This record gives sequence, structure tokens and C-alpha cells, in this order.
Amino acid sequence: MNADVNADDSAERPDAAEGDIMAGDRRLARADTALPDWHIPDASYRPIPIAWFAAAFLMQMVALTVLFLMLLGQSGWVTIIICGLATLVLGMWTWERGMHAAGRGWQTATVLMLAAQFALVCLGSAPRL
Repeated sequence: MNADVNADDSAERPDAAEGDIMAGDRRLARADTALPDWHIPDASYRPIPIAWFAAAFLMQMVALTVLFLMLLGQSGWVTIIICGLATLVLGMWTWERGMHAAGRGWQTATVLMLAAQFALVCLGSAPRL
């Protein structure tokens, strides 16, 4: 039985070092196991709803903060209207980027987040009405 198992030992095998990618005397990769240069798995951009959600959240936070501070001397109605328009534009942009194809949960969360941040502006502008 041992003779049968070891029968392949006498067969000629390819040189293990042939085709290796070397750096000096260190082997970095074997050419037969490395991916070809043209094959890059998962390198294409696959947009995901959390990216759209996070972008909308951060952009609205910055935009509404800047607008609120710039409009402190104006009537609260002016602040509410301008910030409301900014929220609508940002919401439309987010929807066009791809949120329209996202799951219902992401869509709902995005609308609620946009509304909640706008509600904070309304609350902050209320004393100036």
C-alpha cells in the first residue's frame, strides 16, 4: 500500500520557483495563484443606501447650520422658508442619486431624518416669528 501512495514521488514535478514574483530573495507571489492584472474583483462602485443617507444627513446638517447662522438677524419665517427650500432641494438630489431605488426602510429613514433636522431649525426660529 505504501508503494502505491508514494508512486507519484518519482513523477517529474514543475519547479516551484519557476514563474514566482520575487523581491530580491523573497517570494512575493506565485504567478499561477495571483490574479491577472486586468482582473480586479469588487473594484467597481456599487452605491448603497447608507452612503446616500449619510451624505444627505451631513450635507443638510452643514447647510442648515450655515443658513441658520446667516439668517439670525432676519424674521423666523425667512429662516424657515429658506431652510425648507434647502431641505427640499437636498431631498430631491438624494432621491435622484438613487434613494428612489432603495428599500422602503431607507426611504422612510431618509425622509424622517430630513424632517427632523428641519424641525430643529423651525424650533430654533420660533422665538423670531
